[in-house]
This record gives sequence, C-alpha cells and structure tokens, in this order.
Amino acid sequence: MKRSVLAAGILACALSATVSISRPALAQQSKVGDWTIEKRAQDTHCNASRGYKDKDDENRDYVIVITYSEQAIVIVMIYDGWEWDKVGEILRADVGTDDADIMKKAKWEVMDKTTVRGIFAYDQSIMDRLAKAKRLTLDFEDDEDDSIEMQIPRAGEALAALKFCEENRK
Repeated sequence: MKRSVLAAGILACALSATVSISRPALAQQSKVGDWTIEKRAQDTHCNASRGYKDKDDENRDYVIVITYSEQAIVIVMIYDGWEWDKVGEILRADVGTDDADIMKKAKWEVMDKTTVRGIFAYDQSIMDRLAKAKRLTLDFEDDEDDSIEMQIPRAGEALAALKFCEENRK
C-alpha cells in the first residue's frame, strides 16, 4: 500500500514537471470573456478566437479567429452547418457588422468542409468597425443558405488584448 502511494506520488511529480517544462512552449494565452487571445509556438502572430454553440440553430458550433499584422487582417470562420465541396474555392461575400457594411464582394477561401478564410489588406477602419460590433455577417453572393451571422460580443476588448499580444509577442 505504501509503495503504491509512493509510486503514485513520484509519477504525479514527474508528470507535473513535464507539464510545467513544456507548457511555455505551447502558448502565451489570456482570456477576455469567452475570447481566447494567444500566441501559439507554431504561429507567427497572435490570434483572438471565440467559439460557441447556438441553441437557436440546432446547437451548431460557431468559431471565429481573428489575427492581423501591419500588412493584413485575417478572419477565419468555422460553422458546422456548412458543407463546402471544394477546398481552395474562392467565394464572394458582403461583410458587415450590426450597423455597418465593411466590404462588398470580399474574397473568402474555402479551407475545408466547414471553414472559410478571408485575408484583407490591413485597414484600421475595419478593425475599428469590428471593435464596435456585436455580430459579424457574411452574405454570400447567390447563396442565402450559407450566409451567416456570427456573434462577437466584447470584440473591442478582445481586439485590444490581441493588439497587446501582438505588440509583446516573442
């Protein structure tokens, strides 16, 4: 009995030492509400991400990831209700927030069955509109069924934390 308790204690210490050694390599991470702000080891830039289930939409999963640099703003949207056929296909969608249009006929690339990615030239006015928004909409050209409205509460705080992360990334 004493040996099994001792062995369990040694194993727990070894595991915690392994976790604490490897953890810094995984991510530099913080939370803003239900947003995660992080700089992962494999990424060049910091990301702000938020995922949720929408009970009004068959409890489907919604995820948004935003990252930026001096050159570009990248927005990835994942929705498990999408069933895109062709990876790499370029779609066109109007992008908007609660009260403002951001872009008409913006290019979105299909990344997989449930994911699209938009890469846009950096424009502070886009960041400002996102910061004030409570939701982000994609209205796909000729495709009402795949158009989406994603909830982005506290986006301003998340983007401020993203900016801080980006300015202090290693």
